[in-house]
Amino acid sequence: MLFLIITTYALSMAPVALCMEELIPSNNSKFYMYSILIRTALVLSTFIVGLSIPFFGLVMSLIGSLFTMFVSLIIPCACFLSIWRGKVSRFQVAFCTIVMTVGIVASAIGTYSAISAIIENLRG
Repeated sequence: MLFLIITTYALSMAPVALCMEELIPSNNSKFYMYSILIRTALVLSTFIVGLSIPFFGLVMSLIGSLFTMFVSLIIPCACFLSIWRGKVSRFQVAFCTIVMTVGIVASAIGTYSAISAIIENLRG
């Protein structure tokens, strides 16, 4: 599980680091050192934010459970059905409907779980 968390963090921070590295001229001889400093600063800043905000993990769990299913399952199927309206087979409609239903149910369960954990921690 820890490996999954670490790789997810690296994948989500890579675009931010690349955008910041584009500000450095590529002909600079110390580009590699600046790249390391930028990535280290990003890790340290997220570490400080994570420690300073109470229930940061639970809030991230809430955001993740709410939006991940929409972005990865529900919206792609809905867009597919919308774009190819009238040209999709019944099997494709049924399959997309099942995938969207599973996504909505999983999102609802995850969101409920995260909200109940936040409420439980607020109560003490």
